[in-house]
Amino acid sequence: MAGLRLGPLLRYVDQRGAATVWAEADRPCTVRVRCADGTTGSARTFQIAGHHYALVPLAGLTPGTATAYEVLLDGRPVWPQPDSLFPPSTIAVPADGSALRVTFGSCRRAPETGGTDALDALAAGLAADPEAERPDVLLLLGDQVYADSVSAETRRWLGARRDLRDAPGAQVADYEEYTRLYYESWLDPEVRWLLSTVPSCHIFDDHDVIDDWNTSAAWLAGMRATPWWQERLISGLMSYWVHQHLGNLSPAELAADPLYAAVRGTPDGTEALRSFAASADADPAAVRWSYRRDFGRTRLLMVDSRAARVLDEERRAILDEGEARWLQEQLPAPGACDHLLIGTSLPWLLPPLIHDAEGWDAALCAGSRGPRWARIGEKLRRRADLEHWAAFPASFGLLGELIVRAGSGPGAPATVAVLSGDVHHAYVAEPFWPNSAPQPTARVAQLTCSPVHNSVPAPVRAGFRFGWSRFGRRLGRALSRHGRVVRPPVDWRRTGGPWFGNQLMTLTLHGRSARLRLDQARRARVLRIGPVQLKTILDRPLTLDATPGSIHPMETRH
Repeated sequence: MAGLRLGPLLRYVDQRGAATVWAEADRPCTVRVRCADGTTGSARTFQIAGHHYALVPLAGLTPGTATAYEVLLDGRPVWPQPDSLFPPSTIAVPADGSALRVTFGSCRRAPETGGTDALDALAAGLAADPEAERPDVLLLLGDQVYADSVSAETRRWLGARRDLRDAPGAQVADYEEYTRLYYESWLDPEVRWLLSTVPSCHIFDDHDVIDDWNTSAAWLAGMRATPWWQERLISGLMSYWVHQHLGNLSPAELAADPLYAAVRGTPDGTEALRSFAASADADPAAVRWSYRRDFGRTRLLMVDSRAARVLDEERRAILDEGEARWLQEQLPAPGACDHLLIGTSLPWLLPPLIHDAEGWDAALCAGSRGPRWARIGEKLRRRADLEHWAAFPASFGLLGELIVRAGSGPGAPATVAVLSGDVHHAYVAEPFWPNSAPQPTARVAQLTCSPVHNSVPAPVRAGFRFGWSRFGRRLGRALSRHGRVVRPPVDWRRTGGPWFGNQLMTLTLHGRSARLRLDQARRARVLRIGPVQLKTILDRPLTLDATPGSIHPMETRH
């Protein structure tokens, strides 16, 4: 008999009543999803590296309803589990015109590290109160797994499998070892139930492959010279495609995807997927990991800020030409949407000192102060992780131009929000264009939330706070002058934060209004023996008054 190895994950849901459910079985079988309202869907598993997966499409669900579902393998019920303490998993289809709740965050390490887990806390709260408002979609903005920093338990598992004295040591080496990371993360009981009942959209960041992935051409050349890198990267892309990317796509996109057809049309799809991943390594521009989702009158553009990079110092960019063109083409036409969300794992707007340090370093590496400073700049870039949007000035400027274009004129969205993670703290920043044409009519905000489950050392916290300070801003501008950096046309103010802790942000969008909430995971009791709960520390309108660039008073709860 087939058993359920991982999942189910509820992935795609739209207002037309379409949905997809992802699952892994322990042997080939037919996976069927049966809903309480009579809706059913089924799919035969496909095989990758000895593992058996299915993505089950559903159609005809009723908007404005939530229906419980079960999963059957070859006709035998396997979900919900008979001894489950959680409510039934459901598929909720939003009604036309209803509020949209988007919860997001990034950086979730294995459960043994980093204190309280914000996803665990979210799941516990929803399970305990069936009437609680639950997210309509969960955006996981990178570092869903840590291939380069594993738990002690996984380290022991790796040590039983191979000699850890050989490179890459206690890091993931191949596809099978990647699957171990997903089991460790997604079999956590609370998270498993949460992902079965709240739709999710994913994008990778560096730790899904390796820290500082694609920092520079010199970094990449060094990695390619190692004997283990190619297998690591190919396995990382293969496992991401299976576990995360497939579920980002709509049923129509899946039906038109030639790779999905190839892996399902053969008894073993490993070589087809492996060939695809190798092609993505050899020519990143040939593959697109970015995608678009429309939730009623809210558009989400999830942007790949890792694999699509151009690393040549003469043409350095976060987005290659094709990716940049795709992003421009996906901007909404006037009047087409009320809110535009741009999901990118790396923040567009950083603390000013960090932004200026990255721009300064990029200028040094490009030769603004000569060869000696270029060598120093490369060393600094790698040691200090200077590889965000600010380290790619042309891409930073392009994104700003696209935001102004999307957020200006009659029919512009009410808000344009850049949703990011990565930097292990949360903050709100609002840009303004002091020396340019009229400001965007949309409310523009950088909303950063990280980590979901990780730790932040005290010196790092102090560094981020200093980066936001007035003195930090002055120091950053001094670095810019030394690097002969041209100041960008945009400036920004921090209007919330920084906040430190394991946390999630939620945007509630209704009509042309938007409200922002930040919740942190905390123990209910002082001695850390109570249940984990989410405590709201920020709750404020994002669209309060319509004056672009104005700073809103914060509404906080402590």
